[in-house]
Amino acid sequence: MKLFEAGSLFSYKGYRLFWFSNAIFVLGASAFPIALAVTVLDAGGTATSLGLILGARVLSGVVFAPFAGVWADRLPRRNVMIGADLFRAAVVISMVFVSAPSMPHFLLGLAVFLIGVGDAFGAAAAGAIIPSLVPDEKLPAANVARNIMTKGATIVGPGIGGASVFLIGGRFTFLITALSFILGTYFLFKIQEDINSDKRAQEPFFIELREGLRTVRDIPWIGAFILMVSVQLMVVLAAETVLLPVISRREFDSNTPFALAASAFAIGSIISALLCVKIKVKHEGYVSIFVWMFIIIAPLALAFPVSGTFIVIAYLFAGFSVGPWEAWWSSAVQREVPAHLQGRVFSIDHMGSAGLMPIGMALIGPAVALFGEKELLIGASIFHVLISFAILRVPGVKDMKMPANYSHGEQR
Repeated sequence: MKLFEAGSLFSYKGYRLFWFSNAIFVLGASAFPIALAVTVLDAGGTATSLGLILGARVLSGVVFAPFAGVWADRLPRRNVMIGADLFRAAVVISMVFVSAPSMPHFLLGLAVFLIGVGDAFGAAAAGAIIPSLVPDEKLPAANVARNIMTKGATIVGPGIGGASVFLIGGRFTFLITALSFILGTYFLFKIQEDINSDKRAQEPFFIELREGLRTVRDIPWIGAFILMVSVQLMVVLAAETVLLPVISRREFDSNTPFALAASAFAIGSIISALLCVKIKVKHEGYVSIFVWMFIIIAPLALAFPVSGTFIVIAYLFAGFSVGPWEAWWSSAVQREVPAHLQGRVFSIDHMGSAGLMPIGMALIGPAVALFGEKELLIGASIFHVLISFAILRVPGVKDMKMPANYSHGEQR
């Protein structure tokens, strides 16, 4: 079978184990938001309470991301991932009891906050481990294969979550998520990570923390992309994440469009990522930004919810906006950033990309009351396009690579 022939991507055992572990983890993780949203709304929650609870997870992921990045560069990244997965599994199991109808929402929010801590450590280690599992020439294929698997699992995961919620309820669906986290660590324990290839003496913790921040500052295009996505997700994704289940239940009296829209978005991103791998473009950064603008199809569809089918189709096309990021972003960072700093840079990416999301989620309810639901969604879409154009002149953005004649003094 060519997939496993010598020299093929999956012939590298460490990567193969990492890939299977990720697939199982994401299946469960994709079912989790369905169970969480249904549990909160069934208990009488509103868009505001759901936004605050979802925001608690993002907030903790942001706060702990810099510290997670340092530890992901200090310790074997496999061990960091195992610890993060088992920690999240324990918290999710506790949510079966925390999410009982008699329990206040703040306890559920606390549990979600703790899951975000695990997210921070898991994201930093997972982003940085791949170069220690495959040779450099396989990095683009390895990143794309992982991202396509992730999106494929997010297609199936919401379906599992929706079916489970229907059969056993939202609370007990949390057990399926926890089980997937535990099973995923089975493969991680077998990975032989090449942790000695770039061994360096450790500096004091906060010096290493500053070194990661300085690396992002010294590579302007990385910082620019992280900043752009951060403010866009605060406005656009926060609104879409909170309002999709609310609109689905209100307009169609069903959770089905909610679950199917998430799957459709993932399908669109997979198709787009595969196209980006096959098609060579001259300027990867410019193409990524231009295609990224099409994510506004999702909030615009929510602003005019003609039917459940219309929303699902809109999310399919909105998913195409993510493909270039799946195909090129991680490989560009791994190419431009020294291996011993990648854990910190990926943690800052995680922190920056979601940094303002908690604020956005917390403000969705009040913003809808102030501006109106439709007006908010349309305004968020316009804002997204304007911010995308704003970073086009930053050095390195065009190609996701610093120009050969660039010097840091140009920024001063």
